[in-house]
Amino acid sequence: MTLSINQPTTTADDVEQDLLRFLKQHTKKSWEPDVDLFASGAVSSLFAMQLVMFLEKNFDIAIGGDNLTLANFRTVNAMTALVRRLSDE
Repeated sequence: MTLSINQPTTTADDVEQDLLRFLKQHTKKSWEPDVDLFASGAVSSLFAMQLVMFLEKNFDIAIGGDNLTLANFRTVNAMTALVRRLSDE
C-alpha cells in the first residue's frame, strides 16, 4: 500500500498577498502588484536583498545565478512569477 501525502500548493494569489503584506509592513505604504518598486524610489538595492531573503525563507526556494536580476524584483507581479517558476522546478 502506498500512501500519498498532498502538500498544499502555494498559489500565485498567496504569493502576491504575502508580498503585498511584507511591502506594506516595511514601507508603510500599500502597493499595486504592477507598480515598479524601484522606479517609485521606495525600494533600494539593500531592500532588494531583504526581498530575496523573504522570498527564499517564506516560499522555500533558492534564488541565485540568472534569477538575481532586477527585472525579477521590479514588481510584485514579477516576484510572484519568479516564486511560482522556482517552486515548479
